[in-house]
Amino acid sequence: MSLPEYRGLTWDHPRGYRALEAAARDVAPGQGLTIGWDRHSLEGFEAAPIADLADRYDLIVLDHPHVGEAVAQDCLQPMESLFDAQWLAELETAAIGRSLASYHFAGSHWALPLDAATQVTAYAPDRMEAPPATWDAVFALAARQPVALSLAGPHAILSFQSIVAALGGARPAEGFVDRQAGRDAYAIMTALTGATSRAFLHANPIALLEAMAAGEPIDLVPLVYGYVNYTAGGRVGFADAPRGPGGIGSILGGTGIAVSKRCVVTPVLRTHLLWLMGEAAQRHFIPAQEGQPSLRAAWSDPAVDARWGGFYSGTRATLESASLRPRHDGAIAFQTEASALLRTGLIEDEPAAAVLNAIEAAFHRHHREGTEL
Repeated sequence: MSLPEYRGLTWDHPRGYRALEAAARDVAPGQGLTIGWDRHSLEGFEAAPIADLADRYDLIVLDHPHVGEAVAQDCLQPMESLFDAQWLAELETAAIGRSLASYHFAGSHWALPLDAATQVTAYAPDRMEAPPATWDAVFALAARQPVALSLAGPHAILSFQSIVAALGGARPAEGFVDRQAGRDAYAIMTALTGATSRAFLHANPIALLEAMAAGEPIDLVPLVYGYVNYTAGGRVGFADAPRGPGGIGSILGGTGIAVSKRCVVTPVLRTHLLWLMGEAAQRHFIPAQEGQPSLRAAWSDPAVDARWGGFYSGTRATLESASLRPRHDGAIAFQTEASALLRTGLIEDEPAAAVLNAIEAAFHRHHREGTEL
């Protein structure tokens, strides 16, 4: 008798695929199913139209800005239709920070938090004793050592939002950014868009961390999505994002596993998804496969932390306090356009008012009236 077969799509980095592929090979057959995982690039993960992917895959690894688009396209199954409400409530408590809450939109959850990440500080441990803990200390370090901002793809606007959060700026009820906090954040980014930031302008977070791990001249990236993989051998150190007047500022990343409308959900598939989200897999199996778990129990486990060079204890406070991105239908297109506007403004030294006006206009253009943010 053949096992039920499912097709999944994840992203092409060890953090994104090793645990899923190992589970498909070593665990799923014993549970009574077969899963084949395809991969796409980080850029595809960040920007591919979710409805197109849902037409071709049963399981999709995505991040939370996609959920508004997914709801508008009616291409995913809500987790409430697949799992018990009490289990979801327990998962809400067990997941670190807003990892599960980030997938709640229009009254339902649209993915399970497979992986947790947020923008944190990355530094070269062999070139500094300790990373700067505040934005003032980042400026002091940048005067004497190479510091790069993460500006490629959507990451310029994500870094901007993290700095706004550290400055205490709240998103307006009907807009994208508090104008004073936006001006101050733009000034910080302008000051740090020096030779190093320009040299690595088109490097995504993976490329930035690989460059740092290889010993290239980047001593600090004050905001970049954390990747536990690069702690191996002490190549890269990670710490909480810099603090400002509003405390730690960071914008949540991480990934969720969603179920498309085309998927025929069987009890054995539910069993596999429950296993992936269970404490045994999250504390042992996933970290052993270079994954980055989403349960607080794994992030608080001393053995997991020690194995990965203090990554979890060093960044846990940032993840617990991280803010969400806009998730409305159009959020992906907005963050792409806004990042391009911000990146150009920084490189060409455009005035803050013009750049912020263009970003605010893009936000309203990509936000449909009456839809949830």
